[in-house]
Amino acid sequence: MSSEALFDLAEQYEEMLEKGIRLSGEDQQFFIHGRLRDLAKFTVASQTPGRILDFGCGLGHTAFELSRLFRDAEVVGIDTPSQAIEYARAQHGSNRVSFEVLDRFVADASFDLCYCNGVFHHIDPQERDAAMQLAYRSLAPGGKFAIFENNPLNPGTRMVMRRIPFDRKAHTLPHWETVRLLKSAGFQVPHRPRFLFYFPRPLATLRALEPSLVWLPMGAQYWVLGSKPPAE
Repeated sequence: MSSEALFDLAEQYEEMLEKGIRLSGEDQQFFIHGRLRDLAKFTVASQTPGRILDFGCGLGHTAFELSRLFRDAEVVGIDTPSQAIEYARAQHGSNRVSFEVLDRFVADASFDLCYCNGVFHHIDPQERDAAMQLAYRSLAPGGKFAIFENNPLNPGTRMVMRRIPFDRKAHTLPHWETVRLLKSAGFQVPHRPRFLFYFPRPLATLRALEPSLVWLPMGAQYWVLGSKPPAE
């Protein structure tokens, strides 16, 4: 399925995604908020970003949530399918949130934070270095790249991906490969990968344990924070 065909009808895309993650007992918003909650621990604690790039924004839901989390920031979402961008503009565009097709995007080193979720496992492995370098060029010196990916070490993740048509043939990245890609592009990686989403809703009473499990490589997703070196 091509990326254009995937986003031809937003409702179908949402339905396919929800069918997969339904195994967890949660919906898309649960995972968006969980990722951003953990991300905020690192960004707000250091420096609040003024410009944020949502790299592979899809239908724009996370770009909108980023604008709510960082209320003084400008958020720009980019993706390849024009249908997705049109939908995102219609649903989430505002004076602080905008969307652009990747082909028209200029990586001008003006962003303080780049957010990326579930994108790199859809990129051909031979093209991942180029995509990572694009993110690097987009960031200002000292900017941060937060890349979230599905964890292939988690059996539940693999089961969910098999239920989603556009994820079945994806090439997942183990966390050590994501770290390698970041470092190869020039990023510093000051922290170990963090692992999220251990317990489905039937085991929600155990979620209080999850903050102490972020270093255990068995969560359904993980994320790595890359830092572009500051200007000399």
